[in-house]
Amino acid sequence: MASALHPPRAPKPRSALRSHYYESFLEKKGPCDPDYKKFWAGLQGLTIYFYNSNRDFQHVEKLNLGTFVKLRDEAPRGSSWDPGTYFSLVLSNQEIKFKAESLESREMWKGFIFTVVERRVPANLTLLPGHLYMMAEALAKEEARRALETPSCFLKVSRLEAQLLLERNPENGNLLLRPSGDGTDGVSVTTRQRLNGAYVFRHYKVKREGAKFVIDLEEPFSCSSLDEVVNYFVTHTNRALVPLLPDEDYEKVLGYVEADKENGESVWVATSARRPGPAPATGSPKLPPPESLPLSSQNKVPLLPPLPPLPGQEEDYVTPIGDAPAAEYENQDVPSPSGPIIPKPKLAKVQAKLPRPPTAPKPDLKLLNSSLTRKPAASEAQSFSATAGLAEVTAELQEKLQRRRALEY
Repeated sequence: MASALHPPRAPKPRSALRSHYYESFLEKKGPCDPDYKKFWAGLQGLTIYFYNSNRDFQHVEKLNLGTFVKLRDEAPRGSSWDPGTYFSLVLSNQEIKFKAESLESREMWKGFIFTVVERRVPANLTLLPGHLYMMAEALAKEEARRALETPSCFLKVSRLEAQLLLERNPENGNLLLRPSGDGTDGVSVTTRQRLNGAYVFRHYKVKREGAKFVIDLEEPFSCSSLDEVVNYFVTHTNRALVPLLPDEDYEKVLGYVEADKENGESVWVATSARRPGPAPATGSPKLPPPESLPLSSQNKVPLLPPLPPLPGQEEDYVTPIGDAPAAEYENQDVPSPSGPIIPKPKLAKVQAKLPRPPTAPKPDLKLLNSSLTRKPAASEAQSFSATAGLAEVTAELQEKLQRRRALEY
């Protein structure tokens, strides 16, 4: 069975590829790389783009030459390779090592880098006339590109804001461009340098005259673009001035400034450190956290009435017997079977004293004396005897003793 015919793949448009000034294979080793890694590299403007292969459309890395310092030939220590294929690119914040395919490729890379950075074709390299012509074409393209774009160090800030930016970002550069303060379409240049242990700021005016930018100095200098203005300040100060590259780092955690209630100082609070949940309404009473609530509020069990205080010493505590019925004391001391059983405080102390042997109560002497001194009637005297009177008193005392023991237990 014949297989179905598939339509031919449409070739990718060549316009999607970048029109590099120069491109070839190049091995790169950064400050944190253990060894060289091979890329297909291309130079466009002030950026070197790195691709996995020469057929890729999307770069995997890029290197900005805006902080260029110098180029130097350098071979790895103890290497047996030809030192003519190695060179090092020194930037203000790092140093990158490269290895070209040949000596000619290395000189071509060095020549094109000098062309876009210094805005001139280098004359101190060993190059053929055809190579120099290619670099002159790249210089013309770079001039036209820079005339249409604004340099990265151009910021729409005031004079005071420009000074603060340079003061707070000394590692990112010490020169920036800003709009002119006189309301015209010109620009101003602000620089920050250290002099005798102190930092000084300088401001320079750049006038706009048609398509040209004129730097207002004792000997005015005309530039075709703002990028050329920046290049003038960099090259004429022996690279002591470096264009400011704004830091593009972004925060990952949302935070805000809050005043501390204890000392009144402002502190930075991150929202991730707080517990998620809706914030309480303004003006509403603040409820205590669940762990601070009492036990009765969490379990929703009504509290029982307070227990009567226990006597400290039983021998000094006397409970009246006839004041109230014994049932009231039983309800307070003995809980009902349906309700929760709440242990009494100091139970161990009370139980330790309960096993003491009971002592017989003292008889009421007043009652005995009154009964003995009273003269019985004639009918009562016959039936009354001392033994019968004592038996009745003893029975009454025993009954009272039982009630008292029941109350104590």
